Amino acid sequence: MDTEQAIETASDYVAAIMRRNRSPTEDWGLKPDWADQPRMHNVYPGVTPIPLPAAKVALASLEGSLAGQVPENGGAFTMPMLYEMLRDSYAYGGRRLAVTVNDDTVALPHYARAVWSRGTASGGGLYPLEIYWVCGPGGPMLPGVYNYSPAQHGVQRLLIGDVTSQVRRAIAPAEAVGDQFLLVTVKFWKNAFKYRTFSYHAVTMDVGTALGTWQLWSRAAGIPLRPLLDFDEEALNRLLGVRTHEESVFAVVPLPCGEGSSSEGRHELRVTAVPRERSRTVVRHPAVERVHASTVTTRSPGDSPAERLKAARPGHDAGRGDGVKLADPLPLDATVREALRSRRSSFGRFSAQYSLGQAELGAVLRAGTLGARLVSDVKHSDGTPELTRLAVLVNHVDGVPADAYDYDVATNTLLPLGVGVSTSFLQRNYFLNNYNMEQVAAVVTVLARPHAVIDATGQRGYRFLNAEVGAAAQAMYLAAAAANIGCGAALGFDNVSYVEHMDRQRDLSRDDDGQEWPLLIVMLGHERRKAPDFHFRLS
Repeated sequence: MDTEQAIETASDYVAAIMRRNRSPTEDWGLKPDWADQPRMHNVYPGVTPIPLPAAKVALASLEGSLAGQVPENGGAFTMPMLYEMLRDSYAYGGRRLAVTVNDDTVALPHYARAVWSRGTASGGGLYPLEIYWVCGPGGPMLPGVYNYSPAQHGVQRLLIGDVTSQVRRAIAPAEAVGDQFLLVTVKFWKNAFKYRTFSYHAVTMDVGTALGTWQLWSRAAGIPLRPLLDFDEEALNRLLGVRTHEESVFAVVPLPCGEGSSSEGRHELRVTAVPRERSRTVVRHPAVERVHASTVTTRSPGDSPAERLKAARPGHDAGRGDGVKLADPLPLDATVREALRSRRSSFGRFSAQYSLGQAELGAVLRAGTLGARLVSDVKHSDGTPELTRLAVLVNHVDGVPADAYDYDVATNTLLPLGVGVSTSFLQRNYFLNNYNMEQVAAVVTVLARPHAVIDATGQRGYRFLNAEVGAAAQAMYLAAAAANIGCGAALGFDNVSYVEHMDRQRDLSRDDDGQEWPLLIVMLGHERRKAPDFHFRLS
């Protein structure tokens, strides 16, 4: 039996993904048919997007938002806030034509393959999420369901009628103030087109990057949002008229605005509009469908998931030498909007000619730790317990010997692991050609105990964990943008080799449900100066 056929649950899937570079889950020789790629966003025949009006919402600094020191407005999350949050996070922000070593550079001058900048990062899955707005009677438009169009920064009306009672039943026992909701879905083909079986691992982190952005944005606006990750998924899929194996709701974000009341309809309404698929051939991936089905049918029973997740927290290594106390983190004074608009992936622009400062490294590490505290219905109000921690492989950082370190945010200290680090190790275990690891100043690894999380909350816990990983990555991207240094997140590395290098006492010949795994790497450093670039802003 091949690896893909053996994948039945999230537990099986994460075990296979961690070892995919030693035991591939599928034929790596198969390449995406770019001439038949899916659309980046939904298009509904006969439905004209309604432009969202421009709004000017003042936002606090990224520093204040990360630290939770932004004073709350004490009011409602207004519609102008919704419009601007969507624009800053997921709308097309502009067209980029920078010369990089990424494999899409030769296609960039052609409009059909244009790269559009966006505030929120993703794993490369072509705008992987769909955002639906459920507008209740207290909203500015007819009550109903709207799909957000990032290309037009507008909404497409799919259903007229008050369905807020259906949403409330699906999220019970969670309560919501107001009658406005955002539903975040994943369309599997938009991700599996490029990544096939691996797509589920990437896109569950993409959900976290979006939620992490909204958490930082709403804090900076003074009205923090609290997304829900545990709800009746099938009920919301029926409302949207989607089939669970093709598209499914991964998060519900209640917006504290509107009247907060809705009538109990006698009949359930559902969207009947169907988006037009661009791809002539849509391929189903049974392993992805099976792992997703295992997470849909598992809801967290009994007591608070946050209490059970305490047992799944990762632990810090005590270190094998004196810790390196970093310089005070660089203040991230840019506003959240400014950071979102300047965020980008470096794609090979790193230069070892300019070493990274300790204050810059500390700022990004601190941001990644604080940003990972994603407040939701499965966490406490401060975003704890943390399911991830950060380690860093230092290459070119001022005053820090090249080595692997654990990061302690409480003391802003690097704890050496004493295993050393080499550029040959970093390059050998990175599988794409868009970064030269010799030029990277530091490689941050996001570590977690995925099997322990699943044991604590069921198969759906895999999605809880990856959402936190995505939020951590997005926070590091924004911190790097605010600090004016390069950044690039990646999943294409050998997870097993990183474990073997950083924890040489680990016995990987046997599975240990409590063991830590690196789930994501984030590369940091200064970029080459005066490199050719072009960025045409749309907003």
